[in-house]
Amino acid sequence: MTVVDIHCHAAGIGAGGSGCFISPRLRRSWKYRFYLRSFGVTEGELEREGDALVLRRLSERLAASARVRAAVVLALDGVVDGRGELDRERTELYIPNEFLAEECRRHPNLHFGASVNPLRPDALERLDAAAAAGAVLVKWLPSIQGIDPADRRFVPFYRRLVALDLPLLTHTGLEESFTRADNALADPERLRLPLEEGVTVIAAHCASSGQSHGEANLARILPLFAQFQNLYADISALTQINRPGHLLRVLAHREIHDRLLYGTDMPLPAIGLTSPWFHLLRLGPAEARRLAAIGNPWDRDVALKLALGMPETMLNNAAKLLGRDVIR
Repeated sequence: MTVVDIHCHAAGIGAGGSGCFISPRLRRSWKYRFYLRSFGVTEGELEREGDALVLRRLSERLAASARVRAAVVLALDGVVDGRGELDRERTELYIPNEFLAEECRRHPNLHFGASVNPLRPDALERLDAAAAAGAVLVKWLPSIQGIDPADRRFVPFYRRLVALDLPLLTHTGLEESFTRADNALADPERLRLPLEEGVTVIAAHCASSGQSHGEANLARILPLFAQFQNLYADISALTQINRPGHLLRVLAHREIHDRLLYGTDMPLPAIGLTSPWFHLLRLGPAEARRLAAIGNPWDRDVALKLALGMPETMLNNAAKLLGRDVIR
């Protein structure tokens, strides 16, 4: 079985000429040092060795996993201004495709997940370049990037995704990792347009948090699964402390099990946000203690999700969807 983590993050401060960018607003937030710690790096180390250190540490930690073979690491395009250029005033985190593609080529267990804001005037050219650089999917975070998936101006973008056979992994549900967000853009119903255009859409976190128009986002996405066979979702972050019971609620819908993809939202599981102790009532003390003793964060994440009811077969769904590009 080839187990692929389809939802893994990168980061960078611009060190070593990476082109990465973190806004002053986010740097002043308590979340900044928390995120650096989750990647196992310090600001001083990045300044000395460059942002490539983040990918090296990620790859090394993944290589020590007994269960997970590879991970899709996600770039993040920024907010764009009226000219279609990067708006640094409104962008909190920027991870350029060029940097991430180059670093993923250095690490065979890391696969390049591109990010292109469709509001850029050269969005289609950027998509082509990402595909040529080995991208296995495209990532959006609409509530942060200012992207409305229902905007009909994006139809050419969606058609190019289909032509390139690139899935669209897009955040659904409440977004709490940044200092500000427009969560109305993460309403899963807004995915109807790309689904109608034939895009393979992966709803990050399976719309398991928050509400839209007074209805739970999970309830809003379930009819779309019934209507569109090209809709998938990942189960990343569903065991985090701020998402109690989310994994169980998603797994209760057995009719979508074959379209649920394994993901972690790494590096956050590496610092205890998905501790088995948060699930003590479900697991019992002995099982929680056994799981908490597993050192590798990927192996611990797999074991926890299996203990909470994830079928073993679900671990292979991401590799099946992405195809042979993830087996190398």
